[in-house]
Amino acid sequence: MLNAATFSYLSALLASSLLFLLLLTTWRGRLQGLPAILGIGSVIVWSGIFLADAAWSAFPDALIPYATLLRNASLFLLLTSALVSLIPRKTRLYLYSAISVVLSATLIVGILPQTLALVTESLPASLPTSISPRWSLGLLPYFWLLQAILGLLLIEQIVRNYPQSQLWALKHLCLGLGVIFAYDLFFYSDSVLLNRVDPDFLSARGFVTAIAIPLIAVSVARNPAWSLDIHVSRSVVFHSATLLSSGLYLMAMAIAGYYIRASSSTWGATLQIVFLFAAALLLITLLFSGHIRARLKILLSEHFFSFKYDYRAEWSQFTESLAATDDRIPKTIIHALCGLVKSPGGLMWSDNGRGAFECIEMLQVDSYPPPPLKAHDPLIQFMRNTGWIVDLAEMRSQPEAYPDVDAPAWCHDLPQLWLIIPLFFKTKLIGCVALTRSAVVRHVNWEDRSLLKTAGLQAAAMLAQFLSDQALMNARQFEAFNQLAAYVAHDLKNLIAQQSLIVTNAERHKDNPEFINDVIHTVKNSVERMERLMLQLRHGRREEASTRCSLESAVTEAISRLGSTPPIPTIDIADQTLSVQADEERLITSLGHLLKNAREATSSNGSVEVEVLRKANTAIIRISDDGAGMSQAFIRDRLFKPFDSTKGLTGMGVGAFESRQFFHALGGDLTVESTPGAGSVFTVYLPILDQPEVVSALPQTEVSV
Repeated sequence: MLNAATFSYLSALLASSLLFLLLLTTWRGRLQGLPAILGIGSVIVWSGIFLADAAWSAFPDALIPYATLLRNASLFLLLTSALVSLIPRKTRLYLYSAISVVLSATLIVGILPQTLALVTESLPASLPTSISPRWSLGLLPYFWLLQAILGLLLIEQIVRNYPQSQLWALKHLCLGLGVIFAYDLFFYSDSVLLNRVDPDFLSARGFVTAIAIPLIAVSVARNPAWSLDIHVSRSVVFHSATLLSSGLYLMAMAIAGYYIRASSSTWGATLQIVFLFAAALLLITLLFSGHIRARLKILLSEHFFSFKYDYRAEWSQFTESLAATDDRIPKTIIHALCGLVKSPGGLMWSDNGRGAFECIEMLQVDSYPPPPLKAHDPLIQFMRNTGWIVDLAEMRSQPEAYPDVDAPAWCHDLPQLWLIIPLFFKTKLIGCVALTRSAVVRHVNWEDRSLLKTAGLQAAAMLAQFLSDQALMNARQFEAFNQLAAYVAHDLKNLIAQQSLIVTNAERHKDNPEFINDVIHTVKNSVERMERLMLQLRHGRREEASTRCSLESAVTEAISRLGSTPPIPTIDIADQTLSVQADEERLITSLGHLLKNAREATSSNGSVEVEVLRKANTAIIRISDDGAGMSQAFIRDRLFKPFDSTKGLTGMGVGAFESRQFFHALGGDLTVESTPGAGSVFTVYLPILDQPEVVSALPQTEVSV
């Protein structure tokens, strides 16, 4: 027969069976999980027997007390197993023995009257007995009442004696079992006082048990020792809760609409339609409200999960926010940290290396950049020493939590600032991020702070990489500019040497027309080269015009610029038609570097020879001398190393390096063969240009100045 009691105990049976299956399939055989399995299993037996009694009139009522006693004894075992974990290991054996005695006594006291009653009922009528079945059955409610009180006492001991840090794992178990035993206390108290069993109260016991099962399930999931490795996606719970809430909302509105129609005869139908339409519109508005959905998500995380955050999802989202961006790195870091606590914006400071933290980025903050924070500022010192996340509102309301620390003056101009997160890289504070107040998260707890602190470490690594890249970029710009300046200084040194040579010979040859013509030519050439050098410095790059250059004229000009100081190089050009594509001035200068080095390495009575020849499609310029020569170690380690010179303060150490770089840019090469005391041979290889003259631009060295 389908009645209220049937549905009541059926709901208890289904709820307890589902939890029992989850426990049983995930149990790993640990002793700690056995009481939970026995406790939930006894609830299944108890609800099954009561369901059979409610649905089948011929069911033997004698089994009901046994089922109740089994359920109570198993739940006592579950509570005492949780309580016994607080007791030292040596005394647990004695406590388990005492619990066994109490449970055995309870079992005997509870079952004995019922057993004796059954026995006396089965005896022949003529057999005398001193025990009345009516008397024994009348005592059972008192035993159930005492057992309900015992269950509540065990729950009280757990709540009072467990540390607050561990109570969160058992509070839902205590609440669920407390509901069961409290209702038993009410039910049996009513039975004892009024000497009756209220059928409505009896029918409601199943519903009460079904309501308590989900609370027990939460504690089971929070106790890893019970081996319940069940993971439910927060997104699934969130969307399922949204769907369930929507269904309950629509049902409530439908009932209210029906009541409106039934209570009004004239306007009932109209008011019902208007009411249901308004209710549906309100539901849609609530579902599409991001603020309400975020609050609901936080509510579910706080009350239905052991942790507030789904760390895998949060960390994946945070990492993706840091990686997937084309904006500046500081703005990306602020945006990623804002996403963790639903903050709309923030500011970032970084250590400028000069004893201050400068504001380098602002996101969704309508204000001028705040002034730098000095390294000795109390706020900076506090974060450096403690690593804490600073809550500015807490700092104002609870100054004792931040001793000797005051919020900077500009914080009053930015009241929306909320949290300041320090960014540590390798134990060094390299910056901090201030987030603006969230419209969703009003307060931060230890879990919020832990998540933000951990995220701050990863953000700090990214900020450190960004600062290093910026420093490297600046260093490369200065390096390129210094390299250009070194080349210019080297060329100026050569020009000065030419001018000095003119001044030295002017007094002796001032009446020689050929000397005067040579001076005019040299000065004109020097002025043109200096103008080009000034242009290079102004533009920050070496501007070159690539043209068809005759090797004969280039070599001849390079030799003529050396002057008449001995030894004067001799020249042997096998093919006078050889041409290359290059900037003529740089080609002459590069050959001049090699010729000058060869002459300086040779004594005044030595020799320097230049040979120009062709091999297939390659022009070969061989410059040989019989000077001091070089060791292989010097050639390998120092010859082409920039700013390494053997000439002391008079040398720049860039001539050979610049020449080889230039020949490589033309698609050629420069090799060296040398023997100490026997001289050296520099060989230049350049591709021959056989086509008509082509004007193009060689690669330029860009320098941002």
